Amino acid sequence: MSSIAGNRSRLQALTREILLQWEQTRGYWQDAKGAEFNHRYMEQLLLQIDRAITAGEKMDKIVNKVRNDCE
Repeated sequence: MSSIAGNRSRLQALTREILLQWEQTRGYWQDAKGAEFNHRYMEQLLLQIDRAITAGEKMDKIVNKVRNDCE
């Protein structure tokens, strides 16, 4: 596994952990401020993580192609 793929897997695992923790928090934080936090921070965080994972997948493909081309 390349370091890019390993980092991507770690990011996905950490994202799952954050989501689990956030779901537990949302069970207690059900007011307007909780909804605002979700919209303002959590939704944006997940969007950025998805973008990072997509970029990592593209980079991994490029690195693998370069490796194959150099062999």
